[in-house]
Amino acid sequence: MSQHPIPERRYVTLGSGLRLHYDDTGAGLPVVFLHGSGPGASGYSNFKRTAPAFLAAGYRIVVPDLPGYGLSDKPEDAEYVLDYFVDALAGLLDALDIERCVLVGNSLGGAIALKYALDHPKRVTQLILMAPGGVEERETYFQMEGIQKMVARFAAGPIDREGMRALMSLQLYDPSLIDDGLLDERAAICALQPRTVLSTMRVPNLTDRLNEIACPVLCFWGMNDRFNPTSGAEKIAAGIANARVTLLNRCGHWVMVEHRDYFNRACLDFLAEG
Repeated sequence: MSQHPIPERRYVTLGSGLRLHYDDTGAGLPVVFLHGSGPGASGYSNFKRTAPAFLAAGYRIVVPDLPGYGLSDKPEDAEYVLDYFVDALAGLLDALDIERCVLVGNSLGGAIALKYALDHPKRVTQLILMAPGGVEERETYFQMEGIQKMVARFAAGPIDREGMRALMSLQLYDPSLIDDGLLDERAAICALQPRTVLSTMRVPNLTDRLNEIACPVLCFWGMNDRFNPTSGAEKIAAGIANARVTLLNRCGHWVMVEHRDYFNRACLDFLAEG
């Protein structure tokens, strides 16, 4: 049994030797959930309130922990650049014999979803994005309050429960949605993460390539996001021909948490359209 507050599911070792933790449940079209970055992040803490609705609707849900996060390997000597994550995702999907899937990505996970769709266009049926990264220059992101405080706090050393509460409060418009379970999940994983997970992270600006994405895209953005500026929503809408973008007020960086019921309904309707 896992000693961590997040449930322990399955593991796969990729050809590179990297060991990834993931959940894989259900049948039907695979929907792969890609979480964001940050201290203590995991697939479970991002999507525990979301993935069950997709499972109940008849989809196969795959929820991995990215390298450096959750219960996956966290090599200290890795460069946590976008293609490192994209290669890990490709290795996982190959190991699971997933030829075609839907990708659901939040923040860093959204950037990974975009780059994977650019690299493997025939393997992605639809994209669901929540304030994806990869559509601004790095300097633009580092002007955001959430990014500045997250990086500085993580670099400063161990984060206790109240420190984690302060960081999680930056993610949400309504911090009352933060419960003790989330804080315990994040703090336990954060204690295992090397500083390089954030210090070496580099995500290129993919804006000029968005017009190459042909699959249907559904994108959500919180108007009160303190990590990724809402200018990215306009770039997605303008750059991807088959994109639908929804802006939500009174909403921070975690649309799927703050507007869970709306998010789940909109996504399932979008997937049913094919």
